[in-house]
Amino acid sequence: MEERRITVTVNGQDQTVDIEPRLLLAHLLREGLALTGTHIGCDTTNCGACTVLVDGRPVKSCTMLAVQADGHEVTTVEGLGTSSELNPIQEGFKEEHGLQCGFCTSGMMLSAAALLKENPNPSEEDVRWALSGNLCRCTGYQNIVKSVLWAAEKMRASV
Repeated sequence: MEERRITVTVNGQDQTVDIEPRLLLAHLLREGLALTGTHIGCDTTNCGACTVLVDGRPVKSCTMLAVQADGHEVTTVEGLGTSSELNPIQEGFKEEHGLQCGFCTSGMMLSAAALLKENPNPSEEDVRWALSGNLCRCTGYQNIVKSVLWAAEKMRASV
């Protein structure tokens, strides 16, 4: 199969890569760019562990072709913050114990980031709706919701 050259901005950096047209975005991120925070759980869009932001909107990267990201901006969990300067969403998950095994966490955080960009003062119901495409098998969601609400409050206070 003939490769195709694409340029995608990932976490603020332009990446030009030659890929097979059938390559999934999740595989480009994990294997091609070594951004392993994007997890692959189901390959059917059910779990949301592979959620990334494409032009600021949550997308399940296990069913999006990498060629579809050509010319677009992709944000992975690695693009939210750094180990020395966490994003408020990452801080919220830490402070409110919003993770256990961590498998779903990156998708949850990115879905939360999209929500908080659009709605900086969400209700609990808003958070639950925004996260409804992401499955967690460990936490029962209560601490995840609390984590997002904690982040929203911190982000509003810093404005």
